Amino acid sequence: MTTRIFIDGEAGTTGLQIRQRLESNAAVTLVSIEPARRKDPEAKREILQQADAVVLCLHDDAARETVAMVDALKAAGQSNVRIVDASTAHRVAPGWVYGFAELCAGQREAIAGADRVANPGCYATGAIALLRPLIDAGLLAPDAAVCLPSVSGYSGGGRAMIEAYEAGEGAPFELYALGLSHKHLPEIMHCSGLTRTPLFVPSVGAFAQGMLVQLPLQQEWLRAGADADTVLSVLQTHYSGSEWVRVVDGRSQTKLNATALADQDGMELHVFGNAANGQILLVARLDNLGKGASGAAVQNLQIMFGW
Repeated sequence: MTTRIFIDGEAGTTGLQIRQRLESNAAVTLVSIEPARRKDPEAKREILQQADAVVLCLHDDAARETVAMVDALKAAGQSNVRIVDASTAHRVAPGWVYGFAELCAGQREAIAGADRVANPGCYATGAIALLRPLIDAGLLAPDAAVCLPSVSGYSGGGRAMIEAYEAGEGAPFELYALGLSHKHLPEIMHCSGLTRTPLFVPSVGAFAQGMLVQLPLQQEWLRAGADADTVLSVLQTHYSGSEWVRVVDGRSQTKLNATALADQDGMELHVFGNAANGQILLVARLDNLGKGASGAAVQNLQIMFGW
């Protein structure tokens, strides 16, 4: 018997890419609302009663509305549907499991048993992947004053940004969220173990898909005696055996292409260092629509249903 999946918001960028990834999966049957009834709440109730899982590719308020509908159906004994929420609405909410299987020991098992999984944000995926192992290992203090300069492809910016770039009207490179209160900050702190708000400076480049999240470190900020080799070893140990995260000793590299993992669902964590200067640079490279969005949602579904 196949898993019946409803993508709520399948016409958006994330929803479309989730559909593309699932269409060829023999373990999945995709169910949809008829176009003429797409805005009919009763049509949504009917399909939530049939589906095994719903993936929410919606704005936060709309995601909360669908969750409330699921709650009402479950209370009435009319649905057992499980949720993967790709919005920001529930990433730090009680009762939701954070959908980054590599976060820590037991996280994959928690996802497998969960009825509510919050898909991580794209920037947050890279930031948490770099920070959490260092904090857990005691290499970096939770109150460290870190910064996270980052760049994403324009496909993560929504329809208006995508249309602007595809029309040749987007800037070659620009910083944004300069109020320093980006929506990914709460989950970065909640899931990395940081207790001090990092200086997170996102930017967008004139390429469709790809992402680099940087974590620059002075060696003196780390536990006494730790250096780039120590950091590399901690990351390699944390992600040993991971299906989707690869740790790379980048000290022989001089360049890093942000688009190299476009259309892929894995993530690379690169470690650079200059012992003479006492400086270390960590960089997470991923596709903002792959491991940063749609690919991560499919990975969570795979874990939840044991495909």
